[in-house]
Amino acid sequence: MVCPRCITSVREIFRKNGIEPAGVELGVVTLDSDIPETASYVSDTATRLTQEGARHHLAANAQTFATGDEDPAAGLSAGSGTEETCTGNDMYARMRKIRHDLEGCGFEIIDDRKMQTVERIRTGVIEYVRGPEIGEGVKLSEFLQKKCLKEYSALSKLFTEMKGMTIEKYCILQKAEYVKELLFYGELNISEIADLLHYSSTAHLSAQFKSVTGLTPSQFRRLKSPGLSPIDGI
Repeated sequence: MVCPRCITSVREIFRKNGIEPAGVELGVVTLDSDIPETASYVSDTATRLTQEGARHHLAANAQTFATGDEDPAAGLSAGSGTEETCTGNDMYARMRKIRHDLEGCGFEIIDDRKMQTVERIRTGVIEYVRGPEIGEGVKLSEFLQKKCLKEYSALSKLFTEMKGMTIEKYCILQKAEYVKELLFYGELNISEIADLLHYSSTAHLSAQFKSVTGLTPSQFRRLKSPGLSPIDGI
């Protein structure tokens, strides 16, 4: 799962470099609206937990961290929430330092625009599955359209091309992993889990869960080593 400490770490990296993010949440870092687009840093992140530690993926506006000679932030103000005004070179240097610090903490910058959209879809599915209140009366397709600002048909086509599975299949896999966690911690029974994740019935949940894991929820709950997977490893 995405740890709140990861979000705190990202926020502190920006603050350390004199820029106060307007918001930091699952998959997104947003700077103050006063910063023009070429100096903004909007990222998509999903956490991959490995035996060696945490590896994070951030998709960033490619203009922000351009490595060419042209300074994309020339003449722009910092918009950092402080009274200090940065020259273009200073802002560019800050953003380069932020990228360096993020990579030093295990965050991987993704500059490809298609992959940015795919990561936004992925984090959107995770939010939708793990925030059941989001799915109350809202279809996944509607939620993703609003999050990504693109038609769902285009999102679905891109995701399938890039990931080799449909968004719906990915959502089912994320649901199965979430059900595994809820079963493992044992705070909810199967009926309560079905209600939480908006399944039509426990039979529906059980059938879908077995199609993914090969086990019924009851069989899985009896396992001593459940084999939970990181949400970004799915």
